[in-house]
Amino acid sequence: MEGWQRAFVLHGRPWSETSLLLDLFSEESGRVRVIAKGARSRRSNLKGALQPFTPLLVRWSGRGDVKTLRSAEAVSLALPLSGISLYSGLYVNELVSRVLEQETRFSELFFDYLHCIQALAGTSGTPEPALRRFELALLGHLGYGVDFLHCAGSGEEVADTMTYRYREEKGFIASLVIDNNSFTGHELKALASREFPDIATLRAAKRFTRMALKPYLGGKPLKSRELFRQFVPKNPPVKSSQDPQ
Repeated sequence: MEGWQRAFVLHGRPWSETSLLLDLFSEESGRVRVIAKGARSRRSNLKGALQPFTPLLVRWSGRGDVKTLRSAEAVSLALPLSGISLYSGLYVNELVSRVLEQETRFSELFFDYLHCIQALAGTSGTPEPALRRFELALLGHLGYGVDFLHCAGSGEEVADTMTYRYREEKGFIASLVIDNNSFTGHELKALASREFPDIATLRAAKRFTRMALKPYLGGKPLKSRELFRQFVPKNPPVKSSQDPQ
């Protein structure tokens, strides 16, 4: 690859005594795996930069599945994530790592990712709206198209107080059955607009995105969810918060 690309580190781990194996999310090439030679050595000026949530400019070379990082520069300081926002950011990184095919361009999603991380860094409240918006954007870029605003059975616009049951590959159909696959028209309109004005719409959005992402994630549990569950008991102020993931 020639030229610089904007990128973020999704995940990194030691590769040898002095090198790192990194999963990057880049603007033009999507998810890319690179070896950063010498990045762990004491003299390396990359140590502090090659961290999650730090905006980077990077260059790499190579034709195999694993490239060689040639240059990397931090564009700015790492976006400040801590506590529940940090675990939410790790969840977003894990989603991207697990769901996106390697070296497939997702330029628009790259900016959805950036906006999500910025929102997580800038919020003092719940991270859930930012997470739900990113999940819905991710599903859209994966080709998971759903019409939230019309009944798949009649074609009519959804009504706020009516209940609709989701049927895979069909959409939302008016139903008297109320279960985990059921949503009110009010909740569906919130999903369509990606605006969640109350707890009910946030919970509905979480139910839908978990349901929709499950086929992409398979049966393997998300490590970030396990980390969050370990984090909660140690921090009393977060105990009352629901798992945002």
